[in-house]
Formats: sequence, C-alpha cells, structure tokens
Amino acid sequence: MAFSGKLGSLLRQNGQIPMTSMLNSIRFMSTSSKKLFIGGLSYGTDDQSLKEAFSGFGDVIEARVIIDRDTGRSRGFGFVNFADDASASNALSAMDGQELNGRNVRVSYANERPSGPRSFGGNSGFNGDGGFGGGFRGDSGY
Repeated sequence: MAFSGKLGSLLRQNGQIPMTSMLNSIRFMSTSSKKLFIGGLSYGTDDQSLKEAFSGFGDVIEARVIIDRDTGRSRGFGFVNFADDASASNALSAMDGQELNGRNVRVSYANERPSGPRSFGGNSGFNGDGGFGGGFRGDSGY
C-alpha cells in the first residue's frame, strides 16, 4: 500500500519517472523493516519467552504473542519489533524454520495491516432477489 502511494507520487512529478528516485524508494522499502511476523508458535510461548528468543539478535523493542480474546489462548503467532533493520534481518535469517519451545517457527517480515473496516469476503452470494446468482423472482412462475 505504501509502495503504491510512493510510486504514484513519483509518477505525478511532471509526468516523468525519475529513475534514481524510484530505485532508491524501492531499495529503501524492501530493506527497511524492523517488524517480524513469527508463525507456528507453541501455545506455551508468551511475550517474555518470545522476547528472550530473539534478543540475541539485537535490541528488541517489543515482542507480542497474539491472544484469542474469546479463549485467552495464544493464536499461535506473534510479532517482534527490533530497534534497527540489521537486527531484524539477522533474526529472520537465523530463526526461520528453527525450533522454539518445541515447534519449528516461520519468520518473515510483517506486512502492514490495511486501515479501514475489515472485509469478510465481500458478497456472500445472496443477491437479494430470492436466490443465489439469479433465479427465483416472485413473477417468474416458480
């Protein structure tokens, strides 16, 4: 999302694409992530143990295991925020696929969550005319 906004602003500048500026933006955006997604966590992993597991790679600002609000149990994933990009990159390289509390974890850069209301799949298939995708109408003889 941020990338497309940056690209759009570059394209609007006098109708030309300044190549150096665009390449620097792409390079910056692809390498400047300090937040990691950690998937496949054991249900026994909490914020503190997640932080301890990743603190050997650099200054961890925050480590958070995501908890299901209905059950109070871990949802099996979390996030780790580092103070700098290099620490995040080192942690990703070293920890992806490694064991943590009895489970092999998946580590990747976290994606920005889109802002605005969440969509739950859009149209459910019911189009309001009494059927799915057309069909029953009060005057059609059905």
